[in-house]
Amino acid sequence: MWCSRLLSYPLSQGQCSSYRARTALAQLNHVLEAELESIRGAGTWKSERVITSKQGPHIHVEGSRGEILNFCANNYLGLSSHPEVIHSGLEALEKFGAGLSSVRFICGTQNIHKNLEEKISRFHQREDAILYASCFDANAGIFEALLTPEDAVLSDELNHASIIDGIRLCKANKYRYKHMDMQDLEAKLQDAQKHRLRLVATDGAFSMDGDIAPLKEICSLAQKYQALVFIDECHATGFLGPNGRGTDELLGVMDQVDIVNSTLGKALGGAAGGYTTGPKALIDLLRQRSRPYLFSNSLPPAVVGCASKALDLLMESNAIAQSMVAKTRRFRNKMAAAGFSISGNDHPICPVMLGEARLASVMADDMLERGIYVIGFSYPVVPKGKARIRVQISAVHSEDDIDRCVEAFTEVGHKHGALP
Repeated sequence: MWCSRLLSYPLSQGQCSSYRARTALAQLNHVLEAELESIRGAGTWKSERVITSKQGPHIHVEGSRGEILNFCANNYLGLSSHPEVIHSGLEALEKFGAGLSSVRFICGTQNIHKNLEEKISRFHQREDAILYASCFDANAGIFEALLTPEDAVLSDELNHASIIDGIRLCKANKYRYKHMDMQDLEAKLQDAQKHRLRLVATDGAFSMDGDIAPLKEICSLAQKYQALVFIDECHATGFLGPNGRGTDELLGVMDQVDIVNSTLGKALGGAAGGYTTGPKALIDLLRQRSRPYLFSNSLPPAVVGCASKALDLLMESNAIAQSMVAKTRRFRNKMAAAGFSISGNDHPICPVMLGEARLASVMADDMLERGIYVIGFSYPVVPKGKARIRVQISAVHSEDDIDRCVEAFTEVGHKHGALP
């Protein structure tokens, strides 16, 4: 055998196959270790801290003493640990079981799934809605099902990775316009007039920068050039707008945005799940053709129960959503007064811009030592040279919590030269 010539003893065919497999694995490990070492060397290694308590504004972290202030979660409204949300999840678990062991069209649809979809469409004032395992799946499932080679999709260059991946899966003609640049979008729309359908796709609120898409201008251009408008509302649903319905409500264009994708895994209970809401004909088509929907298990009943209660609380009162505004402004104003550069426009995502990846990482570690949980973001999550610590304000943070966070940032900023 060929591999016997490399050794001092003969090998059987089976032994030779095993040797080749081990050699291939060794080669793979060599490639992977080199890639991992390059990540460590660039200062962009992402460690996972272990939380030993439920999610909330105050948590316990493995290796840290006492309570830690959490300024890192997408738990915008604090509903992930709200007693009524938890109770509804427990009730659904008890009544409907741990899971469906099936996809929706086989035997995975329960009445609670249909009730939640109806509630979502009512909340967003749309005709219908469809549930997914995550909003990543919702974004992966819509473009391929909706758009053909006859159509065009126009995407903001800083759209979320799930939108980018979803667009890659479809066969439509692809245009990418400069971030929130309406002149560039109009030029692209003019060029796309030769296609059957034109769909403008944008995040409502951009998660890395905390800025909000100019939906009024986008919708105006869409009407001018007969295009559809799609928005991803993961970082808007539940807390932007007078009633927390999102950026389209905030900017007064709910009747002009055609399709909304969003998540149940952030403000709406914080567990998992995503959805598309929009015209009934579109939702019907997605039930027939959207691959992540057709080939993924149904949402677990406990998740459905939690999300349903979260929506009930929002539709009963806008008090929780409105409490975000003052707290966000308090943090942004105090950080700016301390000398930090904060990206975004009055969004509870407050990126503390630092530039260098290693600086963001060491500052985040020092913040944890001072009892504040934040994480540094660097390439490839954000562009090179634009590393930051993304702080996220929650409705359940107190003013004292916010002030303590600013004080810790100021100390650490002076220590590492981020502040003069």
